[in-house]
Amino acid sequence: MGIDVTWLGHSTVVMDVDGTGLLTDPLLHPHAGLLRRRTERPRSEVWRHADAVLLSHLHHDHADLRSLKLLRGIPVITALENVGWLRRHRLAGVAPPPDGWLDVRPGDGTRVTLTPAVHHSRPMPHRPNAATGHLVSTTAGVVWFAGDTSLFDDMRLIPDVAGAPIDLAIVPISGWGPRLSGGHMGPAEAAQACALVGARWALPVHWGTLHPPGLGSFPHGWMDRPATEFAFAVDRYAPGCEVIIPRIGARQRISSRRH
Repeated sequence: MGIDVTWLGHSTVVMDVDGTGLLTDPLLHPHAGLLRRRTERPRSEVWRHADAVLLSHLHHDHADLRSLKLLRGIPVITALENVGWLRRHRLAGVAPPPDGWLDVRPGDGTRVTLTPAVHHSRPMPHRPNAATGHLVSTTAGVVWFAGDTSLFDDMRLIPDVAGAPIDLAIVPISGWGPRLSGGHMGPAEAAQACALVGARWALPVHWGTLHPPGLGSFPHGWMDRPATEFAFAVDRYAPGCEVIIPRIGARQRISSRRH
């Protein structure tokens, strides 16, 4: 038993946990507004069987309305402040109970709750600005999807919420431009986050995918460098954690420490 993960670029990850499909921050079209995707759009057969979406916040590179409408009818698990916006767009927004868990499919053992995130940059007057991470607890293991966030000390409390160690941390390590704006983690901060939660595996996201027009290759190497820097930083700050840097669209099995 284990957790199968497929990174689709930026912060979009498909997880198969105990036969339940979860999809994080879906970006399923070639572009996100003005931002351009370096790779081809994800193939629909990879993501179309999702049972639920984990939506961290409503910035356009995470809550792409066109992509979300491809998933109409599937529960979109997010902060309560975001639910009304989703429902106004005829999407199935749902929030876990306060300080509680939401069953993805009753009886299958997969539960989701929200975790704090510190992400106050670029407020949007036309969309709610609530930002969270997600904690997924299953019989196959525990996954923490950090969402966009700064590093903060109380990350160390997240395993206590799960009541178990974190098997896989999905952490953002960069952005969609050569300079990282506030409210995000770079490679070193993301590695420290993995150390704080005691993650066994780490999957870096939010890098190497989106770029503004004309800035895909300038300055040279900026889109790929964060992954290498993250691997080195994990060796320094979280040496017990194993880094996964898959090709976009490649499926990989993560074995939990329970099996």
